[in-house]
Amino acid sequence: MTPDELSWRAQAPRPAPRARPRGRWAAALVAAAALGWAVTGAGVRPGALIEGRSGGLRLLRAFAHPDLTPGFLHLVGGAVAETVQISLTGLLFAVVLAVPAAVPLAGNVGVPSLVRSAARMYAAVLRGVPDLMWALLFVATIGPGPAAGALAIGVHGGGLLAKLGAEQLEAVDPAPVEAIRLTGAGRFTTAALAIVPQAAAGLTSLLLYQWECNIRTSTVLGFVGAGGVGQELAISLKLFRYAELSTLVIAVLLLMLAVDVLSRAARRWAGAAA
Repeated sequence: MTPDELSWRAQAPRPAPRARPRGRWAAALVAAAALGWAVTGAGVRPGALIEGRSGGLRLLRAFAHPDLTPGFLHLVGGAVAETVQISLTGLLFAVVLAVPAAVPLAGNVGVPSLVRSAARMYAAVLRGVPDLMWALLFVATIGPGPAAGALAIGVHGGGLLAKLGAEQLEAVDPAPVEAIRLTGAGRFTTAALAIVPQAAAGLTSLLLYQWECNIRTSTVLGFVGAGGVGQELAISLKLFRYAELSTLVIAVLLLMLAVDVLSRAARRWAGAAA
């Protein structure tokens, strides 16, 4: 064997050792124990569903007979319109809060590390607090109503959009970015001319998805007094008005279908993946 062959064999990477079967079995047992602990602690029992079947069947029977009186339908229409208003207002606030953080967070913009760390912390605080907690805070501050829901969705959504928007900016083709940078353009000029235009379709898709999420979230936040159709759902549920509850659930489903159709059409128009 020649010296070159000996050198090549010495430098050749050795195959990684295979994981031992005992380690895999131990990991599987730990995972099974954790899942069993979680299910037991959550109190999930198939018997409870069987014991409470009468209440579930009563609710399902009421769903088959929704309240379609003109007065209640008018109330439902106003609640649905208010939910849409909350979702759009929350989206607007989220964009306003996200833009100052999304651009510095993108690694290809090249801002100083201190500024990027501050933007990361800012976005983490906004999205780290659940939207339900933001809603409770704003309900306690400005009182119940759609304004509290819109502010809660906007603050939490601002943190989400900052992080996801930065990822969209980082995923662009680096060649045009370097070409603009070689002309002597600054960081934010490069971002405005080379990064944001390339990410426009992805950012549009992200905004539309966030709007869909806002519709769902605003329905949930209504249960803590943040307005919209969720507040009417909470009232009907507390008063056991199942016929009204059925009408409201149908209205929410129709609203979600309409939003999905509009969102797909807007994505196709913007050139984003539908």
